[in-house]
Amino acid sequence: MTAFDNFSIRVPASTANLGPGFDSIGMALNRYLTLYVTPSDRWAFKGRTANLESIPEGKDNLIYRIAAWIADEYDKDLPPAEVVMESEIPLSRGFGSSATAIVAGIELANQLLALTLSPEEKTRWGSIYEGHPDNIAPSIYGGLIIGSHGDDETNIVLASTPTLDLIALIPDYELSTRESRDTLPEALTYKEAVKVSSISNVLVAAILQNNWELAGRMMMKDLFHLPYRMPHISEWQKAAEIADQLPIYGVTLSGAGPIVLFFAPKGKGKDVQLQVKNHFPDHQVDLLAVDTEGVTVTLEAVSSHL
Repeated sequence: MTAFDNFSIRVPASTANLGPGFDSIGMALNRYLTLYVTPSDRWAFKGRTANLESIPEGKDNLIYRIAAWIADEYDKDLPPAEVVMESEIPLSRGFGSSATAIVAGIELANQLLALTLSPEEKTRWGSIYEGHPDNIAPSIYGGLIIGSHGDDETNIVLASTPTLDLIALIPDYELSTRESRDTLPEALTYKEAVKVSSISNVLVAAILQNNWELAGRMMMKDLFHLPYRMPHISEWQKAAEIADQLPIYGVTLSGAGPIVLFFAPKGKGKDVQLQVKNHFPDHQVDLLAVDTEGVTVTLEAVSSHL
């Protein structure tokens, strides 16, 4: 592909942590950020959906900054482009909106500069910028990932794609990850660390065995972050209270919240969606699925989107 071919980039949203898999487990969701890219004489970004109305339109846009960073790392210059953006992902709610922008920026540089980056390389760059792989890797690979990131390397395990229905309770307010992290303790005692890590270990083992009944129980036993974030998110408090009334495996915050995500057996999602809506009549309640493709690139005529 040359820099003058019109193309689109589609990046899935993601949910992180799944309870005690803090900063290390994530899953791709079928809500997307899409970029339509066409050659131009200058850089310009245009938001086509309501939640992108206030995005920076020039080189201060996060996607451009990520693409320019990658270009610098490979000692290359980005050719200018016009980027029309559409998003189904609510901002600052727990669906990895910033991670999708980071992945989009990496992929934008990858395509414009013909870098042929591997998924492992994309994940490494994204994790270096983000600090952990839990949202980055699912948006690149699709499905469910378990990962660890450090100064020297980023390691990713691809779990099988779960067969689940996912029901998202979406509050109408934003909550930044930084703000939410401020509620967390700075340290755990040795005894506490052993207990919380054992719960996380069982969660991982249950996921790898496709035992979502056990995984769901472990989600709700999390001690890394849910107890500290619960008092600040009223929807999570009520969701935990009604969980036993619903045909679900478990419920947890999506990332840092405030979105609350219910995990249900395949085929039960519409029933759970209706029941959750009855408990939260003033909230948006969406039925979701797991994205299996990750970031994708398509050659197309962009002019139809301008």
